[in-house]
Amino acid sequence: MEHGYIRDMLDVKVLILYAMARVKTAVTAQQIYELCYQDECVNYFDVMQAIPQMVETGHLRKLANSTYEITPKGREDGAVTENSVVYSLAQRVLAAVERFNREEHRRHYVKSELLTQDSGLYVRLQLDDQVGNLMDLKLMAPSVAQAKKIQTAFQKNAEAFYQTVMEILLEDTDETE
Repeated sequence: MEHGYIRDMLDVKVLILYAMARVKTAVTAQQIYELCYQDECVNYFDVMQAIPQMVETGHLRKLANSTYEITPKGREDGAVTENSVVYSLAQRVLAAVERFNREEHRRHYVKSELLTQDSGLYVRLQLDDQVGNLMDLKLMAPSVAQAKKIQTAFQKNAEAFYQTVMEILLEDTDETE
């Protein structure tokens, strides 16, 4: 099983605990693999074999929606063993986890969905913050392709879109207040 820094199944499990202790949400098995796969140090089959074993030993908990979270036992054992993860590998996994956490955090606040109603196809765009909803906009789209393009553009640029709308709506006009 030797893959770079990973020599055996124990190394795979320690790496999974290292990553899982740092994610801020429950993740799928595929996401666990993606977080741990850095420079071919671990392979898919090893991760897929390790996950159910770690559930069985009480290090991970499988949730109803087929996602996993670390247990207190996993967090404790991971803290004891994390120094055995090679520094360069730990840094790459940490960077991957930080990216994942940022994307998940953003996904929680920036939402879009396609809606089909009697009058046509719509795209619903929502932007929230920690307090509540900032914007909820429903736009009619002439086609599915354009609706998806609107969704993608909003997902990438929601903050700039909101800022632009606010600037336009609040810009000074010749009218007196």
